[in-house]
Amino acid sequence: MAFEGLSERLQNAFKKLTGKGKLTEQNIKDAMREVRMALLEADVNYLVVKDFIKKTTDRCVGAEILANLNAGQQVIKIVNEELTALMGGSNAKLTWSPAVPTIFMLCGLQGAGKTTMTAKLAGYLQKQGKKPMLAACDIYRPAAIRQLQVVGEQVGVPVFEKGTQNPVQTAKEAIEYARYYGRDVLIVDTAGRLHIDEELMQELADIKAAVRPQEILLVIDAMTGQDAVNVAKSFDEKLSIDGVIITKLDSDTRGGAALSVRAVTGKPIKFAGTGEKLGDIEPFHPERMASRILGMGDVLTLIEKAAAAADEEAAAKLAAKGKKNPADFDLNDFLDQMKQIKKMGPLQNVLGMLPGIGSKLKNVEVDENALKKPEAIICSMTMKERRNPNILNASRRKRIAAGAGVTVQDVNALMRQFEQMQKMMKQMLGNKRATLRTMRNMNLR
Repeated sequence: MAFEGLSERLQNAFKKLTGKGKLTEQNIKDAMREVRMALLEADVNYLVVKDFIKKTTDRCVGAEILANLNAGQQVIKIVNEELTALMGGSNAKLTWSPAVPTIFMLCGLQGAGKTTMTAKLAGYLQKQGKKPMLAACDIYRPAAIRQLQVVGEQVGVPVFEKGTQNPVQTAKEAIEYARYYGRDVLIVDTAGRLHIDEELMQELADIKAAVRPQEILLVIDAMTGQDAVNVAKSFDEKLSIDGVIITKLDSDTRGGAALSVRAVTGKPIKFAGTGEKLGDIEPFHPERMASRILGMGDVLTLIEKAAAAADEEAAAKLAAKGKKNPADFDLNDFLDQMKQIKKMGPLQNVLGMLPGIGSKLKNVEVDENALKKPEAIICSMTMKERRNPNILNASRRKRIAAGAGVTVQDVNALMRQFEQMQKMMKQMLGNKRATLRTMRNMNLR
């Protein structure tokens, strides 16, 4: 995961301040030395680090300790606020053109994941109720057009292509095509190079002049560190970009690009690629990312992922069952819940968003197949057994274990988990009923 090393170093630095009743210049100096080294090791731009340390130190020196915070917590609070400001302060949303279609032009070097990100962005916007279309304007990289067609098909978004025709002309024709077929968003996938050259920049400038995009979004690879910042600077000077999309933020990267690019270019990070799947894209929230870095979790993003993965109809049925009688919660419902969790993405990423958990996962192997075994067990049961788990005697459990390719102990473990969930639902319902009775007795309802 990105920022693992940085997160660990920062948390170790703050532990030395924990329990101190006040902030002194010496312990602030010691803590900031650790923070400086952590940021530099994360490949954050040197000038950005220098400015960040100065601002943070100035705020820490003489800062009054809030009544409910110790010295270490006060420093964490200040560092959190400064990290948030460093990455842009708040989420920068896409802007929209009054004329249809709104055009977004994606650019970047080869290998940054630009073509895949084009489809990811289209899929994301489609879920927001938009009707996007993709334009294939990379005519140089072998199979680039075919790749865009494949990923476009996977997210259910049409791709406009004209083979090796001049990309400027293709982009122009794509606009007319989008208008004719009622597509309100056009995302233009442009050519990349292994390095920046004048020919590439001129072609991008010509496409920009021809289609007048609402926004130019630069796709950069988080694994390239400070190099990505230099790339962003060059593209901005030539094209005046409107925002940045960072890819591979889920990889074992130091994260320096994410912490530097906003400060160096002044352009916001709008989205982040968080995995290999086409649904692995999320809006970039500086305040949430700062919390992740400091080991404080990211509950809001976790809630959003859960909401996106949730099947509203299934959730409503489950809620109705729970209100009526928790005993009606059966193994079919248990299976549905596991499927919803799988939709949220890799378990390592999901667990990493829980406060206090992310830092503890550094050397822990999270089994991404952990949900497959219970799923196989339930799928080996008859519908009667799923609806009435009480009938699962020893012989039935032995048959189920054989069918799922597991041991009887695995089946017993699953049933214990299921029974615990049923008990929790009963307790929640019992507490609710008790509260309602108390309110009626007090004439509050």
